[in-house]
Amino acid sequence: MGVPKFYRWISERYPCLSEVVKEHQIPEFDNLYLDMNGIIHQCSHPNDEDVHFRISEEKIFADIFHYLEVLFRIIKPRKVFFMAVDGVAPRAKMNQQRGRRFRSAKEAEDKIKKALEKGEVLPTEARFDSNCITPGTDFMARLQEQLKYFVHNKLSTDKLWQNVNVYLSGHETPGEGEHKIMEFIRSENRKPSHNPNTRHCLYGLDADLIMLGLTSHEPNFSLLREEVRFGGKKNQKRITAPEETTFHLLHLSLMREYIDYEFSGLRSHLGSKYDLERIIDDWILMGFLVGNDFIPHLPNLHISHDALPLLYRTYICALPTIGGYLNENGHLNLRNFEKYLEKLAEFDREHFNEVFVDLKWFESKVANKYLNEAAGKAAEEEAASRDNDKNQDSVSSGRLIGEGKGGDDEEEEDDMFETEFRQYKRTYYMTKMEVDVVSDDFLANQAKCYVEGIQWILHYYYHGVQSWSWYYPFHYAPFLSDIRKLAGLKLTFDFGRPFMPFQQLLAVLPAASMELLPESYRHLMSSENSPIIEYYPVDFKTDLNGKQQEWEAVVLIPFIDERCLLGAMEPYNDKMTKAEKDRNCHTDCAVYSHDSEVDFPLNSSLPQLFPDIMHCKVRKSNIPMDAWYVPLDHVSRRLDRSALYFCGFPTLQHIKHNFFKKKSGVMVFQQSSRGENMILEILHTEESEALCDAVSAKVLGKSVFVNWPHLEEARIIAVSDGDVKFFNCMSDKEQKDWVKDVQGLTEYFNKRKGIIVNETSVVLYGQTLAGRKYVPKANGVVELEKQWAKQVLPFAFQTVVKDIEAFCSSESCFRSLDELFPPATNVFMVGNPYYGAMGEVQDSSDVINEGRVRVVFNVPHEPQLEPLIQNQHKYCVKYSPGYILASRLGITSYLVSRFSGSIFIGRGSKRNPCGEQKANVGLNLKFNKKNEEVPGYTKKTEKEWLYSNAVEELLAEYLDRFSEVFNLVSRNSHDDVFYEDDIWSGEDHNGAEKVSEITSWLKSHPVSSISRSSCDLQVLDSAIVERIEEAAEKAKVKKSTKKVRVTVKPHLLFRPMEQHQGVVPDPDSEYRLFDRIINTREGFSVPLGCRGTIIGIQGAEREAEVLYEVLFDDEFAGGLNIRTKSPRGYRLPPCALINLTHGVRVDQSCHKLTAIVKPQPAANFNSQRQGSSLNHSPRSPFTPTQHNGKHGVVKAASQGLGQKQQAKEYNNVWQSLQNSAGPPLQPPAHWHNEGLSQQGKNQHANKAAPVGGIRLLKKNEDVNSLFPPQNTANKSTTEFEDLIASLQISKGNQQTLPPPAPQQVTTSQSDGPLSPQSFAMKGTLMLKEMLKIDSAGTGSPPPQEAAGGQQQNRRRSNKKTGSQYDLPPQ
Repeated sequence: MGVPKFYRWISERYPCLSEVVKEHQIPEFDNLYLDMNGIIHQCSHPNDEDVHFRISEEKIFADIFHYLEVLFRIIKPRKVFFMAVDGVAPRAKMNQQRGRRFRSAKEAEDKIKKALEKGEVLPTEARFDSNCITPGTDFMARLQEQLKYFVHNKLSTDKLWQNVNVYLSGHETPGEGEHKIMEFIRSENRKPSHNPNTRHCLYGLDADLIMLGLTSHEPNFSLLREEVRFGGKKNQKRITAPEETTFHLLHLSLMREYIDYEFSGLRSHLGSKYDLERIIDDWILMGFLVGNDFIPHLPNLHISHDALPLLYRTYICALPTIGGYLNENGHLNLRNFEKYLEKLAEFDREHFNEVFVDLKWFESKVANKYLNEAAGKAAEEEAASRDNDKNQDSVSSGRLIGEGKGGDDEEEEDDMFETEFRQYKRTYYMTKMEVDVVSDDFLANQAKCYVEGIQWILHYYYHGVQSWSWYYPFHYAPFLSDIRKLAGLKLTFDFGRPFMPFQQLLAVLPAASMELLPESYRHLMSSENSPIIEYYPVDFKTDLNGKQQEWEAVVLIPFIDERCLLGAMEPYNDKMTKAEKDRNCHTDCAVYSHDSEVDFPLNSSLPQLFPDIMHCKVRKSNIPMDAWYVPLDHVSRRLDRSALYFCGFPTLQHIKHNFFKKKSGVMVFQQSSRGENMILEILHTEESEALCDAVSAKVLGKSVFVNWPHLEEARIIAVSDGDVKFFNCMSDKEQKDWVKDVQGLTEYFNKRKGIIVNETSVVLYGQTLAGRKYVPKANGVVELEKQWAKQVLPFAFQTVVKDIEAFCSSESCFRSLDELFPPATNVFMVGNPYYGAMGEVQDSSDVINEGRVRVVFNVPHEPQLEPLIQNQHKYCVKYSPGYILASRLGITSYLVSRFSGSIFIGRGSKRNPCGEQKANVGLNLKFNKKNEEVPGYTKKTEKEWLYSNAVEELLAEYLDRFSEVFNLVSRNSHDDVFYEDDIWSGEDHNGAEKVSEITSWLKSHPVSSISRSSCDLQVLDSAIVERIEEAAEKAKVKKSTKKVRVTVKPHLLFRPMEQHQGVVPDPDSEYRLFDRIINTREGFSVPLGCRGTIIGIQGAEREAEVLYEVLFDDEFAGGLNIRTKSPRGYRLPPCALINLTHGVRVDQSCHKLTAIVKPQPAANFNSQRQGSSLNHSPRSPFTPTQHNGKHGVVKAASQGLGQKQQAKEYNNVWQSLQNSAGPPLQPPAHWHNEGLSQQGKNQHANKAAPVGGIRLLKKNEDVNSLFPPQNTANKSTTEFEDLIASLQISKGNQQTLPPPAPQQVTTSQSDGPLSPQSFAMKGTLMLKEMLKIDSAGTGSPPPQEAAGGQQQNRRRSNKKTGSQYDLPPQ
């Protein structure tokens, strides 16, 4: 079937089906299954359009292994990891495989021929022939050996793999990969000990995996696949690195519920007989009717022409009258199926009726309107007369197809319609299937073969292969109206046996790939004397047959005759070498497991790439090929509908809603969908209309589930109805922000999920669950506690789910410090000194009872980047507005803007265009709709596009070469498309050649190969990155790593482990370009403890989804080339990093507590955080900022203080709420110290504060009634002075601060960031004093008033970076 079309159609019709895989939100899976062939193809020939592409076999193997590692880390299966490579396929599949391989070989040959005609010089190395990814080839045999090595290596060395059983079903085990996986699942389902709540994840690219997964009737089943982008160019480069790939999880738990909604109209007709499991089985059957890999699609039934809604509507209409379901657990009910097809056959007439009007018009132009009919009958009669034995058939055929055709008096339109309809079908059979006589027997055979195919597929999907030798013997399917008389058919299959690998190779490969066969068989493909030479045509035709894409076309090559093939091979079977005979066999599937008692060496067959395994601790068992066979009467265990919610497996339950189908243009694949969407409308309930104070009593300080239906846990810290928020009234600005939050939530649910949330009266603000972390408690006890994201997000109250029982298997593995920190454990320091250093735990038995852990840290020499930072302007690419480039080039700024984007030139002229073919002759350096730019050439700001000198040079050359294009574009500025004949109007000009010359020139320029990036991505230019690499190399030469032995408090240690997945090691860290970091994530591509430098920051709507581009000091397997010379780059989230530079900033600015001193009061800790945020003046030019006012989150210093302080206050709020059933009645003690007592010198403010704590203010209640007015006239002018005064300055070096800045300057900045002038002045003054801080002192807490002012100044109103809230009034 048109696989991508099916996936796209189903994803757009059911918008909530898929979700982007987010590392911190991946559900727990028991079993992970990989359909390996998609990975092999992706890693070996990522772009078939590039005829210059070459790749070594070693590189392919390394990329495959890396891809497997990444997928394993994403899902982290707990019990089973199953890798299935396609083995020898059933005969029914070989027809499709044969057509695909013939077409790929021909396309590759055509591309090479075109490249040579253009004068391109191709590499001398042989290109990779993707047809070698077929069982039995040398390549597959070598790959199998490397996969075995890979499994042994991972089970012996990777702790994450050692609790998992690894199944490897290679190319020598017969069967398609995904079906071998399903055999395993069915056999497990059949066991009495099977857990019905087993959580499955199946990776693969084929859309029929949706149907395969549903046949299992397992409740927790998800499909993992790469993101599919539609509408892109065919030659667009595919992303091969798994780290750069966006993965999607398609949840079959939601698919089941959507199917229930799709056929909900049957409930009223069937009553108690309505069975969703049976309807799902019938839904799978209906999917086969639009075609798949085994039978062709029915005529005129195309997914792109709404074939599936037609099948569903017909089913809903017909099922109540049929008397039963169509698919009985893989067995086709022929009587019911025939009745369904009778109803569906009306489509044939309806479709023909659409073209009948045109047909009548055409025939009115010829003398005899029944010319086609007469010609058709004449042809049949002539053929029939050649065989007297078939006379009776011919007569009956005449009765069948000519029945109803009367004499000359037959003028009625209905009769004419039927006559033309019969001729229409006759022409189809005679031309498509090349038959002379369309007889009763022919049509009956067509019907039987097609229904036989449906039954074979059902068996294959539900019970496994029931016949290795059966196949559908035609390239086309019959008309629906001709599939009749099915009830009496007897459908039986001969089981047969699978082909041997070399037999399949000879059956599916074209002659162009004969090198993949043993030499003794090759002549059978090429010799004119070969008895099977007819099966290997050099040239062949294809037929789109109603499809639109060339890859969907029918490849018209002859079907292989099995007896002829085997007979031709027989004389040469003994001429194979021993190695070839060993390759030509079937073997069992193997299961591998870690066994610590086993220890043996394993040599690598590629020691230069993969080292020998000196201590292999793996046990292997073989599983017979028939071990997973299930009988035909096997029924999969049905769904256990328990009330238990499994985290990460979405469901449409829990929130009351209506559903209906409507064309709403939901955006699933970067563009609005064209068909109907299943829309969900949340219903109003009494609870959803509750007042703000009532909602607060229920949810404030508690964890709930948000983002329905893809539920994730969040802790609610504030509630607002637009007037009241938590415990204070809202300002006008906050009210506007609240309205924006509501609008944003409504639009997101509607446009992306197809969910109508209706009116939102209450918004909850909460922090999503980031992960779990072991937290030290008293007496050496540790507990696994939930950790919440710092960022605060809005959620509509009616979309929040409360009070559900959720299953999560994250159990505590450690209960004490000595269990958490045993000797030889790797840990990282998150305190000073040695912030971020990686160390190894030593024997701590003598200090563990005192709450201490002894660690030896490695402190390497760091590269010196300060000189580079100071002089980065020398290496930065300089950008200018378009009008400056225009003035230099002598053209208008409009032309600069147009030619730097896309310009389309069509064939012909504007008045007389020829066809729709258009060529893009623009430079393609900016992409407004996709919000992308080309680093080094273009940069987008909030107001305009900027261009580098390289663009000026490129435009100057363009203008010099093809000035006529500029002339026409400037004269026709309002046109979207320009035309060849208008540009080159002279007779001696050839417009097509000129356009080809422009496109060839553009392709030859280096800019064509530079990848574009998001405008929200802040990056260091490649020249600066190159110098960072040089600095890192210089630092390695010194080799001055030192080891220090310290005794550390456990809360200052971070241990990398699976339970800490998603937890940020130091939530207070702020990241900027040039910052030095260390990788804290174990078992991923980047080695644990590897250090690097941040060279880019990719913003996101959530802090946890921000990605940092890092240039690491050393190369490593799987490294990426991110503006680097060597593959040492990588993109990492905050949870994988510790920011070494942040530790330096904190240590220098406020003398952060070391790991050895005792804890200080909370107020002192707060002061350190405020002081640390001040030390960003030296790097302020390089501090990341938001581009274009976008909603991307970037952890920039300019906004870090406000967010951190805010999150700290909300954490304090939550601590006071978590043990209460309603809003807090008594504030925690530290609020009096840090919050209500913030006016340190104004004791009357403390007295005025309510000792009872916090309560919700009612609408219109005056906040001043609780807090007396304070004198704030001079606050903005003195807050910076107070902050400086609070720092401990050396007595001998005290100086008097200059007068403060004028009041009006500060006041003007009170609602936003400081102006550059004001910021530079204040920062300079403060730095002069900070440099004289007594190193022996510890920072005293600055007045909270100053911190509050700084926080207010740094607030941002962007709702998507986390809504901002007021703290308690001071």
